[in-house]
Amino acid sequence: MAELVYPPVIGAAKTLFKAWDLKIDCKGSENIPRSGGAVLVSNHISYLDFIFDGLAALPQKRLVRFMAKESVFRHKISGPLMRGMKHIPVDRKQGEAAYAHALASLRSGEIIGVFPEATISQSFTLKTFKSGAARLAQEAGVPLIPMALWGTQRLWTKGHPRNFKRSHLPITIRVGEPVEAPKDQYAGAITRRLRERCQELLEAAQRAYPVRPKGPDDTWWMPAHLGGTAPTPAEVKAAEAG
Repeated sequence: MAELVYPPVIGAAKTLFKAWDLKIDCKGSENIPRSGGAVLVSNHISYLDFIFDGLAALPQKRLVRFMAKESVFRHKISGPLMRGMKHIPVDRKQGEAAYAHALASLRSGEIIGVFPEATISQSFTLKTFKSGAARLAQEAGVPLIPMALWGTQRLWTKGHPRNFKRSHLPITIRVGEPVEAPKDQYAGAITRRLRERCQELLEAAQRAYPVRPKGPDDTWWMPAHLGGTAPTPAEVKAAEAG
């Protein structure tokens, strides 16, 4: 079936990136398979992460179908675009339909994008990974492709205003080698291995990031363990519980 929506959206995104003068450093795209199914797994620190994850797949001429919360598909603007790009709506109260949809897509040779933390990490550190990505890869017989993004939180993230000005922001993207998901292994063990790999890629992206906070008012986007003023995971958990 012809892709009528995805290519124009990609073109619009590239135009915006140029207008914002983003400095995108992407390495490891060759680890994304040129054909066949795969589950692309990324950390989640920004509302725009799916765009940059998808960008990493373009050198391999692949379009990623992302699993996203169902409310995005009900929005009058984003809804038609999400459906046109064949992304997969997820109703968290009834996840079976989304799982079956993703599994069928994988078996037909698609790449499915998953954020196993489920929500944006306000501490900008890795949260606990849910096992759905590993179970999908196991059942479909496809590899998991770990990824990490850094810098996207400076554009638009939870609890902070959007920065859509011509800001020259660096965005660092790292794609790792495939993580196999054998059917005879426990999904939890595969998930732990996957999270460890994403953590390694995240640390590599942070080391490669070319700028540091400019002053006391610019430390919000750095995690506490790196000297920033983002809340710690414990603080985020306490705030959510309260």
